[in-house]
Amino acid sequence: MPLNGNGWTPQNVTRFIQSFGTAAATALVDTDLGEGYIKALGNPEGPHILACELVGSLLADWLGLPTLDFALIEVTPDDEIPLLNGGNARVGPAFISRAERTGLPWGGSVGELASVHNRLDISGLVVLDTWILNCDRYAPHGQRVNLDNVFLVQYSGSKRKALLKAIDFTHAFTCGREINRRIAFIENVRDEQLYGFFPVFQDFVERAEISRFAARLTEFTADVASAFISLVPQEWDISSDARSAWAAMITQRAQFVAETVEMRIWPQQQFNEGGTA
Repeated sequence: MPLNGNGWTPQNVTRFIQSFGTAAATALVDTDLGEGYIKALGNPEGPHILACELVGSLLADWLGLPTLDFALIEVTPDDEIPLLNGGNARVGPAFISRAERTGLPWGGSVGELASVHNRLDISGLVVLDTWILNCDRYAPHGQRVNLDNVFLVQYSGSKRKALLKAIDFTHAFTCGREINRRIAFIENVRDEQLYGFFPVFQDFVERAEISRFAARLTEFTADVASAFISLVPQEWDISSDARSAWAAMITQRAQFVAETVEMRIWPQQQFNEGGTA
């Protein structure tokens, strides 16, 4: 089936447009199906961040959050895609997301969030980031803050004109480190910290929605995890042992986050009700 179920399956890069100084050395290219942002082999942080991007995007979609259309595309010897860090994108499979011409990063204001049409998905984004240990939106205790990774697509003709989309998972799961068997260690599975929970989000995160997304996590299975990870190209150099450990981590952590995320967001209320903070 198409990635993200969206049917957007570009086959060829037709033109390089611009490169960016991101960790993944992202480049804007044109394809046979329109413009897209490509993350390719040859980026300075290695192939595993591409795998994190793909699996994170699939999990966001599974959880029910809107994402950019995304696909895998082959970089060929004839494609010349210069990366800002130097050199060209290497031949092989790359991750590409469809360009949104009216998309803009969040500026950090409450007003921008108030204009979001799907504000309930702010709760879902916190659940997602906590599930996949995404340190590259809002890391625990504000150790890393990246407003650019809160992406708003502007629409005209309605009172609330922006749609929040879940993007950029290159530093999920391992915060940019190698994916290996250690990913399934208990400290990862049972990490109790909240991820993606900007202080400004407190006014928009709703308990009923957190509970709804947590209930969705209880439906996640090892078979789904394995199916998603099987889509990671072999060229991205993740061993079979690492793939198995990664699937186990995602599955076990889904259950752990489902059981604990509400308590972590509202610890004082849990304490007052006789729960454990």
